[in-house]
Amino acid sequence: MDLSKIKTLIDFVGRSNVTELSVTDKDVTVRIFHSSKPGPEPVSGSAKQQALGPCDAAVVPEAASFLVKAPVFGVLHRSPAPGQAPFVTLGDSVVEGQTLFVIEAMKVFNAVVAPRAGRITRLTDIDGGEVETGHVLAEIV
Repeated sequence: MDLSKIKTLIDFVGRSNVTELSVTDKDVTVRIFHSSKPGPEPVSGSAKQQALGPCDAAVVPEAASFLVKAPVFGVLHRSPAPGQAPFVTLGDSVVEGQTLFVIEAMKVFNAVVAPRAGRITRLTDIDGGEVETGHVLAEIV
């Protein structure tokens, strides 16, 4: 596979929602990954209400808040194993780096961690269901 084809594939992955692409040409396989890990996003006012989507509850925040979004498409798990307590619940205080959820994608478990310390003011009601990349999972104040 020549370099111009590889560059075209890299450009394609960079412009699209594709997170991984594997192409084989003759005896050469090229795997391209697009790491689209969205960082925390400050929100306020009515934009916050539009961005959140389905949530099971809410606490009115008084400070700047950050949205925690799904970094990959997959099945969202709110607890480490079936029948166990969830990683976090509404109103919990969390520390930066604390696991909030796990997303299962192609038999790989991806931890979704808190981007900052704070209190969980919104929490998705999805558990065991699919989430899209960028889906809002929680809000931290």
